[in-house]
Amino acid sequence: MPAFNLNLRAISCWIPLLMACVVTGQAAESLLPAARQQELKKIQKQGVNFLKNSQLEDGLWTTETVPGISALVTTALLESGVPASDPVVAKALKRLEGYVQKDGGIYYEKSNHRNYETCISIMAFHAANKDGRYDSTIKNAEKFLRGLQWDEGEGIESSDTAYGGAGYGGHSRPDLSNTQFLIEALNKAGAKADDPAIQKALIFVSRTQNLESEFNTTPFASKIDDGGFYYTPAAGGTSQAGKTPDGGLRSYGSMTYAGLKSMIYAGVNEDDKRVKAANEWIRRHYTLKENPGMDQMGLFYYFHTFAKALDTMKVDQFKDAEGTQHNWRAELIEQLASLQQENGSWSNKQKRWYESDPNLATAYALLALSYCQPAK
Repeated sequence: MPAFNLNLRAISCWIPLLMACVVTGQAAESLLPAARQQELKKIQKQGVNFLKNSQLEDGLWTTETVPGISALVTTALLESGVPASDPVVAKALKRLEGYVQKDGGIYYEKSNHRNYETCISIMAFHAANKDGRYDSTIKNAEKFLRGLQWDEGEGIESSDTAYGGAGYGGHSRPDLSNTQFLIEALNKAGAKADDPAIQKALIFVSRTQNLESEFNTTPFASKIDDGGFYYTPAAGGTSQAGKTPDGGLRSYGSMTYAGLKSMIYAGVNEDDKRVKAANEWIRRHYTLKENPGMDQMGLFYYFHTFAKALDTMKVDQFKDAEGTQHNWRAELIEQLASLQQENGSWSNKQKRWYESDPNLATAYALLALSYCQPAK
């Protein structure tokens, strides 16, 4: 997958921190042995073939009422090396264009997930935008997304726990999952780390971390204080991993990787206490057997966010809290190979968040695998 449009200063400032837990500069062969590279190609091809064969006659996947799944599948195919000119991808892109609304958003007309669907669609169009044909579509969608962000336009001040965040769309309360998609979509549209919208989003992201600091003075910050991230501090606070007896919001894996990745996008450096605490949480909970704190729920979303975060951090070998070095790319390939079905698809036995849908789970798996070529 193409490198994110981050400035060099934001990336280079991570090197000292990463040296404590990462081994870099090794030959590609040692980071991803030839046998594992062959396995990667094999399971990618099988996953791509499954998605090509499962496309509906109208160019979508699953159903027309959830274009976010189709946009995610389209992005996964493009990032797996399928060109925009491929008949399946071209048909999908043409169909997604039909969801472009007059307000610039890209969503199903009756949808309550307008932020999510627009963000994912921007990623699909960006991945296909080699000749600039989607420039105006992306820019109009970017403007739409900025209007959805919770800020002064919604009549709230920066002290409000919803400030800077993004929800599914409409008047839904903001959460870290949708906010990370917002940040990435803005980045794809060309926004830099110092963009006001991304800096506002950073305020929200910081408040989803279990870390008491000047960046997070919410009542949840000190109750767990483990450096991990949870779903949202807004509207009374929610963690999909549940609460502690005293009302603390439990940290979990997918949101912690999402939070750390979002901070990188926003230019937060390795000396920042938020980054250090998040990195330590990940070191203590490194695994590919589950979504830490959630068991098997959201597992494929976790794989995707795990891979994207470590790739964005320029991590090749990751050292866990016990001192064990992990070739995370090789381990991720091995784990996904073991979970792939005979027809090339992936799916989650846990139905929550639609992951039992093989189109969605396979899209997440292929996106995770797209980060498994050793960083150059």
